[in-house]
Amino acid sequence: MRITEALEGPEPVFSFEFFPPKTREGLEQLFETVETLRPLGPDFVSVTYGAGGSTRDGTVDIVRRIKDEHEIEAMAHLSCVGETREGLATILDRFAEAGVENILALRGDPPRGETVFEATEGGLRSATELTELIASGPWDFTIGGACFPEVHPEAASPEDDLRYLRTKVDAGASFLITQLFFDNAVYWEFVEAARGAGITVPIIPGVIPIASYAQAARICSLCDASIPPDLEGAMQALGGDLEAEALLGVAYASRQCEELLAGGAPGIQFYPLNRAPATRAVLSALRASRPWERLRERVST
Repeated sequence: MRITEALEGPEPVFSFEFFPPKTREGLEQLFETVETLRPLGPDFVSVTYGAGGSTRDGTVDIVRRIKDEHEIEAMAHLSCVGETREGLATILDRFAEAGVENILALRGDPPRGETVFEATEGGLRSATELTELIASGPWDFTIGGACFPEVHPEAASPEDDLRYLRTKVDAGASFLITQLFFDNAVYWEFVEAARGAGITVPIIPGVIPIASYAQAARICSLCDASIPPDLEGAMQALGGDLEAEALLGVAYASRQCEELLAGGAPGIQFYPLNRAPATRAVLSALRASRPWERLRERVST
């Protein structure tokens, strides 16, 4: 199934992002999570990509297994890091052979320990170049792209970031998924600015239900996402009580997603960190309350 087809439907699109584990135990946990979340009817899941070696191969194998054994549409991430143009073409061939129809085209972060992205000799320099490679090749993939509501860390300005994002769309990206955020105003302001910049494709918001505040803070520091002061204060007031943090995280994410869907967001991409409980609670609540129907009521009256 093409993700663009799901986005054209009457219901919002729900998806989960997973990453290839490094251990057998982690892999078993991942597929337990997939099976636990499957009854909630995700439209697709996405699997992140690591350059080179077993992590790259893991992406291919996990995507194939999710599609074949769990019967859920799976989108593969692909990045330029550590790959030549020929190497990327080989990986795309493998995705096509595995029945993958959707690719999230990314430049990728610099390898650990490096602060500046350097293209591999014979490789690509950007997500736009990767999108162009995929779109102009012999494959038939639907291509998505990433976007940053709080501005990409390397962008000179929000305006420059949107100009670059437009090049991804012009190259062939037919939908976008945002980096995680906690303040919905950030998303709506970003969408408005993107539309003003001529970006018309669906923009799916990315949400992480906090299970551990310390873990969430580390992730935010890596991707330059901000935690609103009120949420930060509420989490810190719990004094490191992980159970209480998880409960607050579910409540906050449920309210955040409810407001996004009632406001017209095309769906939600969840970042569950390969674990089911928090995301299952949030999506179950959304399936029960169906906040997107409030938008329909407003439009019809």
